[in-house]
Amino acid sequence: MSTGDEAIQAAEERAASTRDRNLPQFDDLPIPADTANLREGPNLSDACLALLPLVGVWRGEGEVNYPTIDGPVKFAQQLTIAHDGRPFLYHEARSWLLDDEGNVIRPAAREVGWWRPQPDDTIELLLTHSSGIVEIFYGKPRGQTSWELGTDAVLRTATAKEVTGAQRLYGLVNNGDLGYVEERAMVGQPLQPHVSAYLRRVVG
Repeated sequence: MSTGDEAIQAAEERAASTRDRNLPQFDDLPIPADTANLREGPNLSDACLALLPLVGVWRGEGEVNYPTIDGPVKFAQQLTIAHDGRPFLYHEARSWLLDDEGNVIRPAAREVGWWRPQPDDTIELLLTHSSGIVEIFYGKPRGQTSWELGTDAVLRTATAKEVTGAQRLYGLVNNGDLGYVEERAMVGQPLQPHVSAYLRRVVG
């Protein structure tokens, strides 16, 4: 079991390659630019302090299960969680499918949205998916480094696949990496494991 000092030292070593990286910036923007690096840009709003560990750009791999497909499908993902100093976080996830050898097959799911923490510690997470689905999640921190959310409402376009609910759990693991799992009720099936991913910080 590592001590607190060892954990801090490990975090500093990991940050050596990411601390000087941030999102691409436009110098002529007349308002504060988004930042995924807490060392740069506007200060994080006090309202977002419970979400502070999530801020950054994360990349890694995972598996997705579909009720209509046998076996898990491998994917890779980049997750960006950034802010502009106001009391919410910007969320963007881009994924691509992988074959068994880890080669890229094609682009996959995309989602964008907003983490909106509230004074009572409730977290609102609004997500819009490129597949035609809009979800409103509510949840709360489970501790200083984990967050659990479930859908309160799911909307979809006429051409989107049927989705009726979802739950997500995000958490920092192994002294600073980000893991998450999602359960989803879709295409007439009850809530069941859908996505799991393990991501490492590349910015911030």
